[in-house]
Amino acid sequence: MRKETVFEKRQRLMEVAKASLSDAYAGDEHAVKQAISSYLEVEKVRNQIFERLEEWYSIYFPELRSPSPTSLAKFVIAFGLNKKKATVEELRKAIGEGAEKMRMQIENSIGREPSEEEYSTIKSLADIELSLLATENKIDEYLAVAVKKLMPNISYIIDYKIAAELLGKAGSLERLGMMPSSTIQLLGAEKALFKHIKFGTKPPKYGILFKLPQIVSANKKMKGRLARMYANKIAIAAKADAFSHNFIGDKLKKDLERLSTKGKQH
Repeated sequence: MRKETVFEKRQRLMEVAKASLSDAYAGDEHAVKQAISSYLEVEKVRNQIFERLEEWYSIYFPELRSPSPTSLAKFVIAFGLNKKKATVEELRKAIGEGAEKMRMQIENSIGREPSEEEYSTIKSLADIELSLLATENKIDEYLAVAVKKLMPNISYIIDYKIAAELLGKAGSLERLGMMPSSTIQLLGAEKALFKHIKFGTKPPKYGILFKLPQIVSANKKMKGRLARMYANKIAIAAKADAFSHNFIGDKLKKDLERLSTKGKQH
């Protein structure tokens, strides 16, 4: 048998590396990780734009209390140059509910109207806000489908965007499936955990799981317990999604509901 040359060996290893890299990008995991990272970045920037828009436009309409970033952006685009021209009907088309109340606020407003130059600039912020919101919604639509396909069990018991965040922190579904529940519970709390280890601060009780509505709305004593319960079930769900591919989400969700009810009673 002819001995492989150095050049041939290098070529063979290059092909193996290419094949491995191709396999890594072939599935949905990488796309979901990129999507959730993009979603979080867009959400962060959009919130910053909204805060700036709200603060700036308060010069012209300090009484305005907008119910949502969308409503404020639409109001600025439609009526920002001269708010007093806005009729109740036009306001209702632009912002929906609360048009009558807003019309009264406009009538009694102490704010001045912006100049053409000021309006042009602030309108550009409102345009960016709506554009970012549309992008955010588009990514959200993709995640709703892709995450439920990739992680049917995890996304059945928790919000699909939180499931995607856990995947992003873990690095892969296989890694997530191999993690103990205690590690899953603290995913996203790495900085707090480092401070605890280095400086002796209080240990974190949860990371990304803090976003779960059940934990947000729970009383202080229950938050840590709920985080442990959810982390335990997510660990089981992750193993099923990564390895067995059996659907057990309905059973896990029932267990969580039963344990949550039992915990509230004690």
